[in-house]
Amino acid sequence: MNSKISNLRPVAHLRNAGLPDFVSLRVEQYYRERVQNTWDGGHIMRGRTPGADALQLCSNDYLSLARHPAILGAMAESIRRDGNGLLMSGIFLHGACPQIDLEQRLAAFMRAESGVLCQSGYAANTGLIQAIADERTPVYADMMAHMSLWEGIKSAGARAITVFHNDPEHLERQILRHGPGIVVVDAIYSTTGSLAPLREIVAICEAQGCVLVADESHSLGTHGPNGEGLVVELGLAERVHFRTASLAKAFAGRAGFITCSKRFNEYFKFESNPAIFSSTLLPHEVQGLAATLGVVKREGWRREKLRANAALLRAHLDELGYNLNDSQSQIVSLESGTEQQTIVLREALESRGIFGSIFCAPATPRNRSLMRFSVNAALTDAELERIVAVCREIRDEVDLASWPSTRRKLRGKSQPATAAKGRMKLAPGQVAAA
Repeated sequence: MNSKISNLRPVAHLRNAGLPDFVSLRVEQYYRERVQNTWDGGHIMRGRTPGADALQLCSNDYLSLARHPAILGAMAESIRRDGNGLLMSGIFLHGACPQIDLEQRLAAFMRAESGVLCQSGYAANTGLIQAIADERTPVYADMMAHMSLWEGIKSAGARAITVFHNDPEHLERQILRHGPGIVVVDAIYSTTGSLAPLREIVAICEAQGCVLVADESHSLGTHGPNGEGLVVELGLAERVHFRTASLAKAFAGRAGFITCSKRFNEYFKFESNPAIFSSTLLPHEVQGLAATLGVVKREGWRREKLRANAALLRAHLDELGYNLNDSQSQIVSLESGTEQQTIVLREALESRGIFGSIFCAPATPRNRSLMRFSVNAALTDAELERIVAVCREIRDEVDLASWPSTRRKLRGKSQPATAAKGRMKLAPGQVAAA
């Protein structure tokens, strides 16, 4: 063996440089307070390994497109033809090119004048808020708005003003108190699957002179006549200033998108830090998303099957006594409460072959952890029946009757995880998840 190659092998005794106390104490605090004290030496996210017959409800591939032959074929052809293309910032793109063409196709699909492709939904949200807000701007954020929106507020140095979840009256009071600014909401909230009251929010923004940003990550592809999103479904496309979306959900890719005006398109690309200082999408990602757009428009049966699957699961789980916190979408969550109780729920489900996504702090308030089921179009009636049967079987095992969310349901006050009308103290952006 070449001695130079053999010298590249990892050496077991090498270690990273020691961290100073102000960093190492934070690391140790995590292992002490969460891993050891809260999770008893285990990990809330590390349960069983799914078996071959497991039902995995943790993917956001709502329309079941991740293995679609037309999409994979377009990506494979691009890789063979274009490789990884030119690795550079998107600010250097101009003229006729596939990415700019896709931006216009997506914008037209969403009934917008123009649009910008970003590296991710996170980059889209942080970059947009950074580009439209500054230290003088109040930004009114729903308590459950995605973490990337809160991060954008922070990077802009803007004033974050919290609004009770899905509470237009509280939003209006906050605007009257602090003045016109930017309102940020999710069209569908990723934690509980509740829908924003967009009509009421649009009316308030128009009356008070506010800019509205609606994150359509969990409604693009799944809602609207052809998957254009909830804003189009409600006839509000010309009344919402900006729509953002992660294309890693129903579009089963890896990118973000912002709808905007043509004039704003260039402004954003040369003023938003994530747009300037990140590389453009790779050619096969662009071609894959272009093919996905065609599938989303053509294969409407996928949306119909998704809606039917989600409605069936919600109805049965509600009958079983689970508080679904006003879910009206393909996101269905079981709010178990403490992290210890959520580990019990995870084990009960996974031991029976049902795997969802655990959400806990900082994605939810402490003691309001939950198991999220992401419903998809490929689930069969038999698989849905299996999920319902397991959730019926484990009710006593997980002590469903004692969950705070269950007691709220029984009291007829099925409040979403953060809509406790001020009775819950939360840090801004604490409840925001992927």
